[in-house]
Amino acid sequence: MQSSTLGVSDRAGRRRASWQGLLPGLFLTFTIAAAAFELRNLSGITVLSPLIIAIVLGMALHNTVGTPGTFKPGVAFSMRRILRFAIVLLGLQLSLAQLVTVGIAGLAIIAVTLGSTFVFTVWLGRRLGIDRKLAELIGAGTSICGASAVVATNTVTRASDEDVAYAVACITVFGSVSVLLYPTLAGLLQLTPHAFGLWTGSSIHEIAQVVAAAFQNGADSGNFGTIAKLSRVMLLAPMILALSYYSAKRHQTIDGDEVKRPTRQAVPLPWFVLGFVAMMLVNSLDLIPDVEKICLVQATTFLLTVALAAMGLETDFRKLRAKGWKPLLAGAASWLFISAFSLALIELTYV
Repeated sequence: MQSSTLGVSDRAGRRRASWQGLLPGLFLTFTIAAAAFELRNLSGITVLSPLIIAIVLGMALHNTVGTPGTFKPGVAFSMRRILRFAIVLLGLQLSLAQLVTVGIAGLAIIAVTLGSTFVFTVWLGRRLGIDRKLAELIGAGTSICGASAVVATNTVTRASDEDVAYAVACITVFGSVSVLLYPTLAGLLQLTPHAFGLWTGSSIHEIAQVVAAAFQNGADSGNFGTIAKLSRVMLLAPMILALSYYSAKRHQTIDGDEVKRPTRQAVPLPWFVLGFVAMMLVNSLDLIPDVEKICLVQATTFLLTVALAAMGLETDFRKLRAKGWKPLLAGAASWLFISAFSLALIELTYV
C-alpha cells in the first residue's frame, strides 16, 4: 500500500516537474506574441499580421542572442500542442451558411483553384529540385490561407523549421504585393464588385490581406471577398487529410528495383482536423453566444501567433540561406498561377 502511494506521488512529481520545465519557453513565446500584437497596434497598419511579426521577432532573437536550452521544452510545446489547439479553434470562424452565400459556382472556382495551385507548386518544386516538404508548404500557404495553412500543413508534412520560415516569408512577400496590385487592376479588368471580391478571396494568401485588398473596391467587394476567403479556409481540413493519406502511402512503400508495393497500415488521422470540423459545426448551429465567440476568435489568433513565435525561435538563418533562390522562385510562380488561374475561371463564369 505504501509503495503504491509512493508510486503515485512520484508520477505526480514528475508531471509537476515536466510542466515546470515548460514555463520558461512558454513565457518567452507568449511574450513575443504579445509584443507582436503591440507592434502591430503601434504601427497603425491593421493589415500587418501579428503572426508574421511574431516569427520575425523570434528569428531575430534566435539568430542574435540564441535560444537557451532551458527554453526549448516550452518552445517545442508551443509549436506542437498550442498550434494544434489553435487550429481546432479556427473552425469557429467558419460556418456552413457561408457556403450558401458563395454559391456552387463560387465554391467550384475556389476548390479548383486551390487544388490546381497546390499540384502546380509541388510539380514545379520537383522540376526545380526543391525539397518536397518545402514545396508542399509553399503550395499549402499559397492555395489555402497563408501562414496558418503553412503551420497546419507542417503537422503532417513535418518539414524543418527553416522550411516553415521560408514558406511563411514567401506568403508574406507575395500576399503583400497582391494587396497593392489587385485594387489597381479592378478598374482595368472591369470586374463587378462580386467578381472582384471572389477573385481576392480565392487567390490572395492571408485573410488580413484579402480584407485589405477587397475593401479598397468598396463594401460589397470587401464583404464578399471575406466570405469567399473563409470558405476557402474550410478546405484546410480535407487538404490536411489528403496529405496525411499520401504521406502514409509514401512511408508504406517498399523500394524495389522494378516495383513498389504498399504495406497494410492504417492512415494516420490528425485529431485536430476532426476538432476543426466539429468547431465549424458548432458555429454553424450558433451554439456559442456572439460575445464569447469574439473572445475565442481573438484567442485563436493569439495562439497561432504564439506558435509562429516558437517557430521563429527554432529558425537558423544559416540553414535558411542554404536553401537558395529556387524556393522563392517557386513561391513567385505559385502566386502568379493562383492569381491568373482564378481570374480566368471568374472571367469565364461571371462575364
